[in-house]
Formats: sequence, C-alpha cells, structure tokens
Amino acid sequence: MTPPFSGAEWVRLKACLSQQAALGQGLTYLALAEAVDLQPPHRIHRLTLALEDSVRADHAAGRPLLAALVHGKSGLPGRGFFDLLAELGRYAGPATGPEAAAHYETERDAALAYWREAGTDL
Repeated sequence: MTPPFSGAEWVRLKACLSQQAALGQGLTYLALAEAVDLQPPHRIHRLTLALEDSVRADHAAGRPLLAALVHGKSGLPGRGFFDLLAELGRYAGPATGPEAAAHYETERDAALAYWREAGTDL
C-alpha cells in the first residue's frame, strides 16, 4: 500500500498540529488539509489515513494522540477515529452523542497538554 503522505507532507502535518497544540486549540479536517496544502484527489481521505497512522504510532509509544486535535464540522472526529480507538482498546462507546463527546474531550485535552509541552520536538 502506498503511504498516504509524502515525507514533506508529514513534516507539514506535524508542524501544523504542533502549532495548534501550542495555541491550545484544534482544527477541522478541512482546515488541516488546507494548512498542509494537500492537493486533490482524495485529500481528506489521505489525511484521515495519515491521522490513523499517527494515532497508531502515538498509542504504541504511550503518548496522547496528536491526531485528537482534529475534528469534523460537528466538533467531533469522524466515526473512524472512534472505531480505531475501539480497535486499540482505548474506547468502547458509540461514535456519536454525549459519551463520544466526553471521551473525545478527554483525548483532546490530554493531547493539548502533552503536545504543548513537547513543542516542535515531534
């Protein structure tokens, strides 16, 4: 399988997410795709695959999930985020509603605290 991102795109992705952590805020999938200058076709799909790779890497390393800074228009990440957390044993609830929102907030807050301290040392 071809990696969803080139090396340069990974550098831009991590730099953008690091900057967002330093600011103490997240951003939407679309805003991240634009900030990283992803070009069509399938830029949101490619971004999602890259974020899933990031979740797996952070989880394996025992770090909060940098990808938890990214969300959809609703304020929550997509179903795939919660499905992946379930696969990794990090969450066992629904992908929508108050339980999902509470769990996402916990993941996001942990990521903001950790990655704000980590700074550009990604």
